[in-house]
Amino acid sequence: MIAALAIATALNATTLDKLARGDSREEAISALVAAGDAAALPVLRALQEGNLYLSEAGAVLIDDRGTLRDALSGAPAAVPREEVEKVGINNRLRRSLTRAIAALGLFSAAAADRLAAARALQESGDADLLPAVQKALQGETDARVKEALRGTHAMLALASPDRQKRFAAIEELRKAHAQRQLTQRLALEQDPQILAALRSAIESVEASQRRADMVGLVFSGLSLASILLLAALGLAITFGLMGVINMAHGELLMVGAYATWLVQSAFRGGRFFDWYLAAALPASFVAAALAGVLLELFVVRKLYGRPLETLLATWGASLLAIQAVRTAFGAQNVEVSNPSWMSGGVTLLAGLVLPFNRIAIFAFAASVLLLVWALLTRTRLGLLVRAVTQDRQRAAGLGVATPRIDLLAFALGSGIAGLGGCALSQIGNVGPELGQGFIVDSFMVVVLGGVGQLAGTVIAAAGLGIVSKFLEPSAGAVMAKIAVLVFVILFIQRRPQGLFALRGRAVDEG
Repeated sequence: MIAALAIATALNATTLDKLARGDSREEAISALVAAGDAAALPVLRALQEGNLYLSEAGAVLIDDRGTLRDALSGAPAAVPREEVEKVGINNRLRRSLTRAIAALGLFSAAAADRLAAARALQESGDADLLPAVQKALQGETDARVKEALRGTHAMLALASPDRQKRFAAIEELRKAHAQRQLTQRLALEQDPQILAALRSAIESVEASQRRADMVGLVFSGLSLASILLLAALGLAITFGLMGVINMAHGELLMVGAYATWLVQSAFRGGRFFDWYLAAALPASFVAAALAGVLLELFVVRKLYGRPLETLLATWGASLLAIQAVRTAFGAQNVEVSNPSWMSGGVTLLAGLVLPFNRIAIFAFAASVLLLVWALLTRTRLGLLVRAVTQDRQRAAGLGVATPRIDLLAFALGSGIAGLGGCALSQIGNVGPELGQGFIVDSFMVVVLGGVGQLAGTVIAAAGLGIVSKFLEPSAGAVMAKIAVLVFVILFIQRRPQGLFALRGRAVDEG
């Protein structure tokens, strides 16, 4: 046992002699492990690999280049090869060496080596290594290694003959939510009280995991909702104002995403790369707004009052946009990298990490929503847009230039779609068909929420996003989307105006 040793606490001539000649090799190996003497690793590896030899001058080892070196100092040994004798080992000693090498890795100078050693020892189940792990834990400064060492200590203590240590280890593993390790021990434990503690800890971990899964699903649903909101917000303005079914709306997201990629390419390699989004946001808005202006002037404006022809024309425009992007940038997806401050995530619960890029998109969607609400309710443009939305003929009779308002609203809605494309670029690759996957969902959000209603759009996006994520684990992504679509169709059959009916004089008189 390591705790009972009273021999040398570091690699020296006496310990080396025991390793090479004596009958107390196991004690010498255990002493080195207890001392945490990482300098002994080359000697132990040489002994394990059959590269440790004895000469009249002492022990020597063969390095990776085939050079004989003094086992203690590492200096080249002036000993002829024919005068050295190989030190043999048996299977029992080989197992001890494997354990010792892993344990001494805890005291390596490199944090990565210490982390690997800590994780390797977790599976050993050897309580004799507890003193070495405790010593490494006391001197460890790296947070990741220290966390791994705590888990290793608890795993090894779980196999200790001391009941109190096993109880403490169970509590430590429960706090670490180490369900697999607790379940493994359940099959080996014989003590009834320890078994009861194990079962209680496993139930606690399972309950905690269920909570984490539930919170994770809600967050995933809200994350999807933020994407749907950005995609549908612009459509809610254009569809609500003009009643135009714009099938090219998804391609406006794609334009914003490619604008983000181009800005990122311009910033790549520079010291301000982490701030490229500050330039990409206005660029994506302007690019998509200009595309929307062209679409309104040359396609939509000529087809007002003809919804079917408008649908077909904008669908054709979307195909042209996709092909134009393929010609300009290629058919392959392009990668948009996150700034460093959007990498990683925050651990909310054990087993639940919320990515920073998703959190940033959620906050961004909320900011865009607030700005759009302020624009529509606190500015002259918003007043005119609402007037035209509620009663186009009376607004025109009062002197409102409805074609100009149509153009500005279409540009605004398209620019918001471009911002949505900028956000989408942060969670996936950008390709010519990026917008195709969002056009149907966007229309579902707008129709379900109520045409032209921001509050309805927000609630519909949140509801569809959360419901989809809760259905996906059991039904799959495709069936979840079909179920949501069926629900929307049935809902619209009962309530054609959506969650929030559009209010205005024209509606009241109609």
